[in-house]
Amino acid sequence: MSMQVGEVIKKLMMLGVMATINQDLDFDTASLVATEFGVTVQELPPEEDPTEIAEIEDDPASLVLRPPVVTVMGHVDHGKTSLLDAIRQTHVTTQEAGGITQHIGAYKVTCQGKKIVFLDTPGHEAFTAMRARGAQVTDIAILVVAADDGVMPQTIEAINHAKSANVPIIVAINKIDREGASPDRVKQQLSDHGLVPEDWGGDAIMVPVSAHKKTGINELLEMILLVAEMQEIKANPNRQAFGTIIEAKLDKGRGPVATVLVQKGTLHIGDSIIAGTAYGKVRAMINDRGEKVKKAGPSTPVEVLGLADVPQAGDDLVAVDEKIARAVAEKRIAKRRTDELMQSQKVSLDDLFKQIQDGNIKDLNIVIKADVQGSVEALRQSLLALNNGNAEVRVNIVHAGVGTINESDVMLASASNALIIGFNVRPDANSRKAATAEKVDIRMYRIIYEALNDVEAAMTGMLAPTFKEVIQGRVEIRQIFTISKVIIAGAYVLEGKIFNSSQVRVIRDGIVVHEGALESLRRFKDDVKEVAAGYECGVTVDNFRDLKEGDILEVFTMEQIKPKG
Repeated sequence: MSMQVGEVIKKLMMLGVMATINQDLDFDTASLVATEFGVTVQELPPEEDPTEIAEIEDDPASLVLRPPVVTVMGHVDHGKTSLLDAIRQTHVTTQEAGGITQHIGAYKVTCQGKKIVFLDTPGHEAFTAMRARGAQVTDIAILVVAADDGVMPQTIEAINHAKSANVPIIVAINKIDREGASPDRVKQQLSDHGLVPEDWGGDAIMVPVSAHKKTGINELLEMILLVAEMQEIKANPNRQAFGTIIEAKLDKGRGPVATVLVQKGTLHIGDSIIAGTAYGKVRAMINDRGEKVKKAGPSTPVEVLGLADVPQAGDDLVAVDEKIARAVAEKRIAKRRTDELMQSQKVSLDDLFKQIQDGNIKDLNIVIKADVQGSVEALRQSLLALNNGNAEVRVNIVHAGVGTINESDVMLASASNALIIGFNVRPDANSRKAATAEKVDIRMYRIIYEALNDVEAAMTGMLAPTFKEVIQGRVEIRQIFTISKVIIAGAYVLEGKIFNSSQVRVIRDGIVVHEGALESLRRFKDDVKEVAAGYECGVTVDNFRDLKEGDILEVFTMEQIKPKG
């Protein structure tokens, strides 16, 4: 404005605003003051989010018709897969690579010279996962209902998903060749859920089919084309590609492989692409028939090779300039890291109640490891039963398995913010170090009720930590001697120290076989108080004679913890 600061501040004071030289003003105040000086103010456009890529608006004149994308939904066992198979067999040409259809989660069929794309994905999951990320993939939903079974809970769920996504529904009444098939009963049930058939004066298209006998398939495809025609499904093929990741995996030989449904534009080999936090260049594309292709237009499903990382299903795939792809991917990774750090306050039983009260935790994630499958199941059932009485927090079993607690268990617990409950098993040295580094709480128990009581007490804030186990050392048994009926183990101290007053735990292949006290500790012929790491010693364990070579003795002591405050 080329005015003295004092003048502006004076004017503000006159307007009743006390402001200093480095204070921000809102737009209204700024424009008011500027008007007093005869200056007009324009508001700056909002800052662009560096993790977002600007959407290209297509000119309506550039849009051309594209094949409709169809998802098949319905209740389990109502014949979704067999219907897809019947469509595939009757309409996918057999001149494929050895007559084998590549399973890439989507494929094209041709009917009356027009193409239709089917998404071969579990209906609800595809809808919910992708809609949660704001992706609209499907143009038409086919709802499969068995004529002999009628409307089921998942059928209603599918109707609701399709309606909330504003996707037109075509009903395929399947299994009409079965005994007890009653299409009219199905129509009646569907009418109760807002799908009134056309022949009853409604607008829902219903086609009786039999996937088994392959009848009604053509009629179904014709109806899809009719609905697609009415909807005028269009896209611009002459622009940079935009699509959605349908599924993605890490292939041993080919690296990250993503199945992409191109929705707008055309994807070419050599294009720089970004999907979520993964970016790269299109090295190769394979269509649903296993053929390598050079480009993929709208409504074309292809497997894409060349991403540096595995993206998530539902991520948008955009073809952009290489520099932009790298910059946006780095920003997205940084943003995800900060989001994770915000949430990564690790859970431990000691401060669980506080975290519940602070509202940080709604789910208590647990990794279970036990010595036998029976114990795993018993613990799983009992822990999940705690959900019944507690509305504050839900117990969620992330993983349950048999065997010693290993490093991958700790990493899983760290990633899912879980605590580990070990039943009659111990962590090995590496996983103990990893747990300390990742701040994962590992709890070991030998009685199921103790584990349950501790978790329940922690959930209600009643957990009283009284004794804490301190590991003093680890000793490996190298040789067994029997001298006048006394079994002595020749041992080597691997880490820490062993004391003659220590408690010991005998571990064989990661499983606890005995817990008790030391009877004697010797070096050569003398009784000693302690033996340090790197030295050999002779030990006998109180009331336990079944020591074997290769057993590990875990030496520990119990320390009393003073109550806090």
